[in-house]
Amino acid sequence: MDANHDNAPPRPRGRGIYLLPNLFTTGGLFGGFFAIIAASQGRFEAACVAIFVAAILDGLDGRVARLTNTQSEFGVQYDSLADLVSFGMAPALVMYHWSLASMKLDGVTAGKLGWLAAFLYAACAALRLARFNSQVGTVDKRWFIGLASPAAAGLMASFVWTSSDLGLSGEELRYFALAVTICAGLLMVSRIRYTSFKGSGSGPKSDRVPFFALLIVVVVLIALAIDAPKTLLVATVLYALSGPLLWFRRRNAPPLEPAG
Repeated sequence: MDANHDNAPPRPRGRGIYLLPNLFTTGGLFGGFFAIIAASQGRFEAACVAIFVAAILDGLDGRVARLTNTQSEFGVQYDSLADLVSFGMAPALVMYHWSLASMKLDGVTAGKLGWLAAFLYAACAALRLARFNSQVGTVDKRWFIGLASPAAAGLMASFVWTSSDLGLSGEELRYFALAVTICAGLLMVSRIRYTSFKGSGSGPKSDRVPFFALLIVVVVLIALAIDAPKTLLVATVLYALSGPLLWFRRRNAPPLEPAG
């Protein structure tokens, strides 16, 4: 046997495999772009579904990159840019076309407030993503600082989807839509902690989740099959409220008494 052959360095992994996680990212970007086009055509249910599909793909691209050992700085930056479209611009424009544009019925100033609220949401999503990227190596992975942009986008999309499913128009809910948009945007840039469902946060077990979480997933899947828009709205509202409620609980918790 050739000794030189035994000592030869392993062949480098083919560069083509790096296409795999970026395909998921591109799919998420397409979902966000499609949502914008659909909303401009008045197809709000399709737009909301596209945002949720983008969120699913966004959750898969990082895991695929880790499983195939194809993480790269390019993939990180590409994912952030795609997220800005899918979870920043798309939800803001869906909400604007569905409801906030009708704020002009209450006057010129109210009309400006409508599109400024949509811009505020998009700007908060950009700031949230930039802060996340700058702190990704220093924060506890068990927690998100501020509401994650996919969760905020899910809150926006599920509100529009459920309202449309119930036959409620964006015009009559324009002030509710305004409040949801502003609250979702501000929660993204807040310092409130949200659980990330990522287990211990570091090491080979960082992607593990409690067994009880799997039971919750099963229940949610059953509820989705029964009534998807309402289930998604309840889930996103509960998650959005969980951060402030836990913050309030910690703030008002009695101090620990020193041991005797």
